[in-house]
Amino acid sequence: MFVLVVLSLSSGLGYRLYNQPKLDVGKIAPQTLFAPSLADVEDVKTTEERRREARSGALAVWVVDAEVNQQIHQNLQQLLAKGDAIREDLGNFPFVQTSALSTPVQTYLRQASETEWRLISPSWDKTSNLTSLTSVQQVAVREMRTYRESNSAPAFSQLLKAIAQARQRYTTTQNTLNQKATAKPETPYNSNFLNLSDTDWQETKIQVQQTLDRMLAQGIYPGISKEHLNSAITMQVRVSVPANAQSLAKRLLSTVITANLIKDMEQTKLIAEQTAQAVEPTIVSIQKGEVIVKAGEKITQADFVLLDHFHLSQRGIDWLHLMRFTAIAALAVAVFRIVEQKIRPKLRQSDYLLIFLLTLSAPLLIIFTQSLTGLTAIGLILGSFYGTAIGGTVMGLLTILLSMSTELSWHYLIPSAVGGILGGLMAGQWRFPGREGLRTREELATLGILIGLTQGIVFLLVNTAIAPLWYAVIGSAALNGFAGLVWSILALGLSPYLEALFDLVTPIRLAELSNPNRPLLKRLAHEAPGTFQHTLFVATLAEAAARALNCNVELVRAGVLYHDIGKMHDPLGFIENQMGEPNKHDIINDPWKSAEIIKKHVSEGLVMARQYKLPSAIQAFIPEHQGTILIAYFYQEAQQQKHPEEVVPESDFRYDGPIPQSKETGIAMLADACEAALRSQKDVTPEAALAMVNKILKARWQDNQLLDSGLTRAEMAQIAHIFVQVWQQFHHKRIAYPKLTSNNQPPK
Repeated sequence: MFVLVVLSLSSGLGYRLYNQPKLDVGKIAPQTLFAPSLADVEDVKTTEERRREARSGALAVWVVDAEVNQQIHQNLQQLLAKGDAIREDLGNFPFVQTSALSTPVQTYLRQASETEWRLISPSWDKTSNLTSLTSVQQVAVREMRTYRESNSAPAFSQLLKAIAQARQRYTTTQNTLNQKATAKPETPYNSNFLNLSDTDWQETKIQVQQTLDRMLAQGIYPGISKEHLNSAITMQVRVSVPANAQSLAKRLLSTVITANLIKDMEQTKLIAEQTAQAVEPTIVSIQKGEVIVKAGEKITQADFVLLDHFHLSQRGIDWLHLMRFTAIAALAVAVFRIVEQKIRPKLRQSDYLLIFLLTLSAPLLIIFTQSLTGLTAIGLILGSFYGTAIGGTVMGLLTILLSMSTELSWHYLIPSAVGGILGGLMAGQWRFPGREGLRTREELATLGILIGLTQGIVFLLVNTAIAPLWYAVIGSAALNGFAGLVWSILALGLSPYLEALFDLVTPIRLAELSNPNRPLLKRLAHEAPGTFQHTLFVATLAEAAARALNCNVELVRAGVLYHDIGKMHDPLGFIENQMGEPNKHDIINDPWKSAEIIKKHVSEGLVMARQYKLPSAIQAFIPEHQGTILIAYFYQEAQQQKHPEEVVPESDFRYDGPIPQSKETGIAMLADACEAALRSQKDVTPEAALAMVNKILKARWQDNQLLDSGLTRAEMAQIAHIFVQVWQQFHHKRIAYPKLTSNNQPPK
C-alpha cells in the first residue's frame, strides 16, 4: 500500500519530469549540432534575470517620517521636563551671588560631605590654621572669611543658612537621582548634572534641541550602528554645547534619537520598474548551418535556447530526478504516517483513499488550468473531516511537493497554499477561547470569506514585491481572493456528498445529528421517555469529561444521544421506562430470557442505526458503551436458580462487545455506568459520591473493558471528579417556600 501511494504521488505530482530536456544547461554536448535555419530567439530566462537584477539594484528613495520626528521631539521634551523637575528640587545654582562666593566654591560647599563640612566650618575663624586643608578647602575658607569680614554678623548667618539649605537639597536630590539610576540605568541624568549652573542648563537645553533638529533634518537611516550614531552625535555636540554639559547632551540625544527615514515604496518601485523595463530583451541570433554547440562543449543558456527552439534538446522523462522526487514523496508519506500515529485518529482505508484523491487533484488542476490548484478547498475538506493535525500536515507536505514538482508561479502558489493551510487548521478541531471548532454551515461559510480575504491580501503582498505599484496588482489580488471564496463554497457544497460517500463525520454533521428534532431522537423521547432522560444525563456527564480530556466533544455528545436507541425494541424491559408499573422481568422469572432482552438493545440498536444511515462513528457507541460487561443481576439470579451440579456459562450473561476502541466510547461507557448510581444519590456528601464513582470505574478497569480505549489511570481519576462535579450541579439545594394557608392568596 505504501509503495502504491508513493508511486501514485510521484507519478501525479512529478508530471513535469516527463518532459525534461536531456541536453540542458550545463550538460556536455554529445555531438556537434547545427542550426537548421535562420533564427532570432528571445532568451526569456536571461531577460527576466537581468530585469530582476536591475530591479533589485535600483536605489531606494528615502523620506523623513514626520510622525517619527514628532515622537522623537516629544520624547526629548519629556526628558528635558524631567531634568527641569530635578533642578527644581535642587534649587537655584549658584544659590548666592557669585560676588559673595565664587561658583567653584559654591559647588564645593554644596556637595562636601559632612566630615569635610565639620572639618572646615571651624576655620571661618581667622585664627585657625589652614595648612592641614586641601587647596579647594583653603580657597573656600578664605572666601568665607572675606565675606565674614566685609559683612555684618546677620548677613554671615544668612549665608550659612543658605549654604545649609543648598546642602540639604543637594543631598536629597542626589539620593533620589541615585535611586532612579539604580532602577533605570539608562537614565541620562547623574550627579554631574547637579553641578551645572542654571545658565549652563538652559543653554544646554537650547543647543540639544537645535542639534536634534539638524540631525533629524539630515536623516537617520534604519540599521545604522550604535557606534556610528554616537560618533555623529559627538561631532554635533562638540561645536555647540558647553564643555561641562557635552556628556549630558550626548546621553540625552542618544536616548531619544532613532531612525527617522522610511522607504518611499511607490517611488522606489516606480524607479525599479523603470530601470527593469529599460533592459532590452536578450536575443540569441544564429544563421542557417551555423554551429550551435560543438561536441564535448558545455551547453550554455544561449545554446539551450537555440536547441529548444529547434527541438534539438531531446526532451523526455528525467528518470534521475523522478527517482529523487519519488524518494521525497516517500519521505512525505512517512511524515504523514508519523503524525497520524502520534495523534491516533485511527484512519480507515476509505480515509486514506479520500486523502490520496484530494492530494492528486491539485496537480491535475494545475496540468489542465495552468494556474488553479484547489488547495483552499482541499484544506477545508481535510481539516473539517480529519482535524487540525491531519489537515495542516497534509497541506504543508502537499505545498512542499507542489513547489518542487510544478512550474506554477510562486506568485499564485503561495497565496493558494496559505489559504489551504489556513482552511486545514481552522476547519478542524481548532480550539478557540469559548468555542470548540466549526459547528454550523454558516460558520464554515464565514471561514470561507476569511480565507478569501487572506488569500487576496497574501497575493497582494507577494506580488507588490515585484510590481511597480500596489494598485497595479490590486485587481488580480481581488480576483485571487474571490477565487479563494469560490473554492470555499465548492468545499462547502461537496462536504455532504463526501461525508455520505466515505462515511465521515464533521463537527457540523455531528451538531446536526445532535438536534433533538432528528427523527430517531424524537422516537426515543416518545417511545422510551425514561431512556431518553437517562441519555440526556449520560450525555451531560460524558460531554464534561470529554471536554476536560480534550477529546472530540461533538462526537461524544452525538454518540451518547444514540447509544441506547435499541431500547425502543422493548421499552418496558428496562426499569427507567416502567413508570411504577410491575417489573416485566419479575413476570418472566427467567434470568436467561431477561439477559437476552437486555442484550438485544445493542443488536437492535445497530439495526436501527443502519436503517437511519447513522455514520459508523456514531454506531460504534452502541456496542462499545457496553463492551463485554457482565449483566450481573441476572447472572446472580441464574446462579441461585441452577442445580447444584449445573454450571452457568458467564458468556450467556455478557454483552458481545467489542470493548471501547477510543477514548470517546470509553467515556460513554463510564458515564453510562455511573448515571443511575449518581441519579439515586440525594443526601450524600461529595466525598461519598466520589468513592462510589471510583468504585464503579475501578470495576470497569479491572474487568479489562478499557484496554483498547487509550484512557489512562490518571484520566480515570480526573473523569471521576468531573462526574461528581456535574452531579453536584444537578443536585443543588433549593429554598423551601412556605405553604399557602386558606387565608393566603398566591402572588399575582
